[in-house]
Amino acid sequence: MQAQRGWIKEALPEVDERRRVWEAFLDGVGYEAALAGEHERARESLQALVEGRERQGEVWLVGAGPGHPDLLTLAALRLMQNADSVLYDSLVSDRILDRVRRDAERIYVGKKASHHTLPQRDIEAELLRRAQRGERVLRLKGGDPFIFGRGGEEMEALLAHNIPVRVIPGVTAASGCGAAAGIPLTHRDCAQSCVFVTGHARADGVLNLHWPSLAQPGQTVVVYMGLGQIGVLCQQLIAHGLPDSWPMAVVYRGTCADQHVVTGTLGDMPQRVQKEGLSSPVLMIIGEVVHHRGVGAFPAFNAFASKEEA
Repeated sequence: MQAQRGWIKEALPEVDERRRVWEAFLDGVGYEAALAGEHERARESLQALVEGRERQGEVWLVGAGPGHPDLLTLAALRLMQNADSVLYDSLVSDRILDRVRRDAERIYVGKKASHHTLPQRDIEAELLRRAQRGERVLRLKGGDPFIFGRGGEEMEALLAHNIPVRVIPGVTAASGCGAAAGIPLTHRDCAQSCVFVTGHARADGVLNLHWPSLAQPGQTVVVYMGLGQIGVLCQQLIAHGLPDSWPMAVVYRGTCADQHVVTGTLGDMPQRVQKEGLSSPVLMIIGEVVHHRGVGAFPAFNAFASKEEA
């Protein structure tokens, strides 16, 4: 890169233009070629960027983790620093957005129960529109983009128009909130499997899950987006064979400083949640692993406390 600075400065006198070329180079095939020692191919890629022949945009589907910015991956943070624009969800906190490049355009496209800022099809259309005009578009999602994040739908829509897509996994809510609550999801004494399910009801309001397979001992069931259906969820699991004394935990804003964990059973959890006044976002953990919760030895938000919180 040092060897190329002279001719690039002559070709691109403006600092902002040079910055964009170098950022595109570092995020593209030229950088990978340089790392592999293929200097001629790297030089050709850089030349194409300078001449404007590699201006096609791309979309980055990036998982922002369960809430606390310390749980961002290094790959996520690097792309957040390089994006031209960012489309972000309601679960992406201001403290995470503070890590996005300052001059990147920010577009809120969050979804909550019965309220969508933009329908999914419109989000996909906006990603496509921006990429087609040459932007590096960051689609920033809470948790992991491929775990109940609709990242697969967005990827398919973009690839159908030959838009390059890069996917960066994030710490999904199940592992992040489970760890922050001190609940080992697969404790060997009682859980040989762990099942992730969505508690989001269909358009007709029916929660359509395969209840017989969920109402089984020897496993942990983690429910995303299920607060509005918690009564139905508990009733169905009991009706299909689990005792009403089966342990359950509800984690509100897991990993964040205001995290709150409510433990109980299938029989009493709906009443407990109502009494505590919990609202979304919450994650539900169902199974005997709740009995192994490490209270005290694993303070939830202190485990991820940053300097400013401390």
